[in-house]
Amino acid sequence: MTRPIEITFSDPDFGDLTRLTGTLVATVGEGGELSPAGKALDEACAGAISRLAASAGFKCKLGDVEKLLFPMGLTADAVLVVGLGSEPLDAAAARRIGGAIGARTAGEETTFLADGLGDPALAAEAAFGAVLRRYAFVDHKTGDQDDVGGALRVRCPSPDEAAKAAQPLMALADGVFFTRDLVNEPANVLTTEAFAARLATMSGLGLEISVLDEDALEAMGMRALLAVGRGSASGSKVVTMKWMGGGDEAPLALIGKGVTFDTGGVSLKPAAGMEEMTTDMGGAGVVAGVMRALAKRKAKANVVGIVGLVENMPDGMAQRPGDVVRSMKGDTIEVINTDAEGRLVLADVMWHAQEAYKPAAMIDLATLTGAIVVALGAENAGYFASDDDLAAAFGEAAKTAGENAWRMPLSDAYDKLLKSRVADVKNVGGRPAGAITAAQFLKRFVKEGVPWIHVDIAGVTSTKENKPLSPKGATGWGVRTLDQLIRDKFEG
Repeated sequence: MTRPIEITFSDPDFGDLTRLTGTLVATVGEGGELSPAGKALDEACAGAISRLAASAGFKCKLGDVEKLLFPMGLTADAVLVVGLGSEPLDAAAARRIGGAIGARTAGEETTFLADGLGDPALAAEAAFGAVLRRYAFVDHKTGDQDDVGGALRVRCPSPDEAAKAAQPLMALADGVFFTRDLVNEPANVLTTEAFAARLATMSGLGLEISVLDEDALEAMGMRALLAVGRGSASGSKVVTMKWMGGGDEAPLALIGKGVTFDTGGVSLKPAAGMEEMTTDMGGAGVVAGVMRALAKRKAKANVVGIVGLVENMPDGMAQRPGDVVRSMKGDTIEVINTDAEGRLVLADVMWHAQEAYKPAAMIDLATLTGAIVVALGAENAGYFASDDDLAAAFGEAAKTAGENAWRMPLSDAYDKLLKSRVADVKNVGGRPAGAITAAQFLKRFVKEGVPWIHVDIAGVTSTKENKPLSPKGATGWGVRTLDQLIRDKFEG
């Protein structure tokens, strides 16, 4: 597993700046204002920082970065100068500053003079941002990786307070990295069996893990889920991760779609871009990362994460368009398109979660539809909710976490698009409102009175460009949002 870089916090000592090696980081406020440590560093390198801050090319916007190589008077290889912007700093701004530092110091031993941030909690948030941006997935690369590693030393007032504030953030970073690793893995490595095995190792963190195989799923009536994996040599599984850190209250249930590879089945996808379907287990990856973070930070909440792990392949046993399958709930489903498989997996896992755990609320996450990408692009996840209070809390948590999400509508008016001539429901409703009809399909499998959110993360699970807090590839979107929601609404 990819591990977050090492972070240490210490007092802002000015006496040894000329002897420090690696990369030094100083902040510049509006008007070229330097912190006390920044002034000492500027004096040591003959005013190079203040000259840069006063230059026309440096705007001092939040997260603006310039690098001075081999500065005179210093042993360090470089000084990184980071703008603080003109607005008062908050946690999101501090993370952005950290992300800018992480992006420009990959593989480098780095000392961040963070006294310009003021609050030690902001120093912790900046370190968190740097850790998230420094992620690199190199498991399948050979040779030396120069952009990997490099500890981050943070010098700030009240370092003990900063270190204490950083502890839960580093646990969260560990969960984000776990999710990113899972999503980045190729499908020949992350089979359903291998995925289940990785989740089982988290029992060492205090999570209660159970794995159901195909025989058990058949006995339970999960025939919709099993139908998806019939064409694969990799056996379908359902894995439950349980963290009971709260009192006697009913748990929050997190449900994840875990299609380790999606060819589309008999309704075969086009070849172009099919390699990206290694990420179709993104929802399960997010649930796993959240559960890891909760265990690592010893959250005082009751949460059950359940993921359905299948592979959608075409062979002589694969389900066909026109087949009718019976869900665990008992509803019959006409399979119009075998590439609309994720909702079949979720339907059974959601019903099982409600039957087995009687949750206080339920949230499912899935790379479910291309339609949500058409609607929202790669900037927002779309979420659908049966409960306004839970929806508002989720939206606020996403905002606090810095992960964009947009509420989409639910309406029974769309159900007519899912009517089947031969079964209770079809698994697709055609091109119009495709993300909404997918949500309406899932809503059939939510029991009366259970607050529920469906999150379609198809556009945000992986990115083709660098983001402020993540490099190209898997983003881990959703781990921070759900962790924040649990803090806000479910943690005592």
